[in-house]
Amino acid sequence: MPKPHGFSYERTGDNSVVITHQGRSATTLRGGRAGKFLAEVESGDAQLVMARWTGAYKFGNERMAKNHPRNQGRA
Repeated sequence: MPKPHGFSYERTGDNSVVITHQGRSATTLRGGRAGKFLAEVESGDAQLVMARWTGAYKFGNERMAKNHPRNQGRA
């Protein structure tokens, strides 16, 4: 799976954080969640952290696709 890219974030004046993906607003974090996000993004891979916080990390269909009859012969 390729590394996430295209994410950016901006701190606003009211202590909230707006995360965008390729120029479009993905989510807004306020209060304690914004503080936790900022601490995590400063200590790790910023693109991966933003992908996780926006929910664009995994979509949950990976297991279903693996078990589909069309993909049974693949490892």
